[in-house]
Amino acid sequence: MTPGSNIPLSAARVAVDVAAPVRLDVSGLLLTSEGKVRSDDDFIFYNQPAGPGVTYRSGGGTAPDAIVVDTGAVPAGIERIVVTASPDAAGQTFQGIEPTATIRDADTGSVLATFTPPRLGTETALVVVEIYLRNGAWKARAVGQGYADGLAGIASDFGVSVDEEPAAAQPAPVAPPAPAAPPAAPSADPRLSAPTPPPPAAAPAAAATGKINLDKGRVSLQKNQTVSLVKGGRPLLSQVKMGLGWEPAYRGKDIDLDASVIAYGPQRNHLDSCYFGKLSILNGSVKHSGDNLTGEGAGDDEVIVVDLGRLPADATGLVFTVNSFSGQKFTEVAKAYCRLMDAATGEELVRFDLTTAEPQTGVMMAKLIKQFSGEWEMTAMGEFVKSRTVRGMVKPAAQAL
Repeated sequence: MTPGSNIPLSAARVAVDVAAPVRLDVSGLLLTSEGKVRSDDDFIFYNQPAGPGVTYRSGGGTAPDAIVVDTGAVPAGIERIVVTASPDAAGQTFQGIEPTATIRDADTGSVLATFTPPRLGTETALVVVEIYLRNGAWKARAVGQGYADGLAGIASDFGVSVDEEPAAAQPAPVAPPAPAAPPAAPSADPRLSAPTPPPPAAAPAAAATGKINLDKGRVSLQKNQTVSLVKGGRPLLSQVKMGLGWEPAYRGKDIDLDASVIAYGPQRNHLDSCYFGKLSILNGSVKHSGDNLTGEGAGDDEVIVVDLGRLPADATGLVFTVNSFSGQKFTEVAKAYCRLMDAATGEELVRFDLTTAEPQTGVMMAKLIKQFSGEWEMTAMGEFVKSRTVRGMVKPAAQAL
């Protein structure tokens, strides 16, 4: 399909999945003839997966997420269901990414149509396709309209309440790209733009176009930058170590920080947390080195070992956190960092130095996300939270996945 084209639906129940080289959030909105939802209940996504005639279906980490529309069960007064997609990583745009929507017969799985929006740029969310009612018959239309303000902009446009910002502040949507424009060559992942120069042994995070991997050696990340844990074209399915370290900002003063990892399923559901009080989770595939009470000494203060190959299939997201159980703020910490190492060789693969601090008691340092392809990606986070324990990090970390 091309932007603006439409097809009649030959099936009463259709599924629209959206796939891309990165993890996407897919959602659906039920709209009236005025182009608005009746209430927030008409916004269907991973945290509200069912509505009248429309459901969200998770791909379980091995397939794209989908919106399923049962046209026979759509309530009277609803004339359109729009299917949206946005990159899961904070700040990620669609530049260099080609999402493809596939419309299928939900009962047989047979493909009815596919649509790949043409050349995209600064958009952080898309209305990809819509299922709509015309003269008593249901059809599908390719849309491909981009928004520069993410899923919140789409939601606000269609009447969904967005807590983060008032509706009056919503930016105007980005105009749809011209269908005649030739496709652009994939550009460097925008999350990796303008990095600070890494140490000589590290590969610059934006040294090559396309998805950054580990082929050129160690990668130094800045906040919100991402690296794919791939070497030689193959996913790194082996044991890795996440080392977390810190030093007191003032000499002679101990600081007790606790490193933890929180494991999540494909719908951001909390599976378990590994910390000083629970040193092994997920059948031993995630293990903690034990508590360091002072931060004294060179090297990593606490280490968490993750066996990527032994993780349960439903463990698709890991968030590494550091908390100040004693209540000291991160403004009293110097040189906080995390680094990912090959557990077999000790080779440092990825490093993230926390260059800023906030007067909070918790920080989300990094996350590992499993892609549909089976690859794992590490994203530097550096997001501060008011929480002295890992328990208080579970909800904000889920929201950050």
